[in-house]
Amino acid sequence: MGYLVYILRCGDGTLYTGCTNDLPRRLQAHQSGRGAKYTRSRLPVELVYQEAVPDRSAALRREAAIKRLDRRRKLALIAAFRPGTAEK
Repeated sequence: MGYLVYILRCGDGTLYTGCTNDLPRRLQAHQSGRGAKYTRSRLPVELVYQEAVPDRSAALRREAAIKRLDRRRKLALIAAFRPGTAEK
């Protein structure tokens, strides 16, 4: 079963990065306030980026790499995934 690394844009404009093997379930958890502690107080959240990786280990490594990026580089990654996306 493959994993996904994803980025959410929170209601306050901040970005949250995570990984999962069931994206619809994880997004529902975030939207209902049962997701990560970080996103609970920053609803609503919007999926702005996703990247498929082969396994959990790769997902955790990629998530960590994305979290090390500064905001400008994260926004560039999102824009490359969704052409025409501008910072909000």
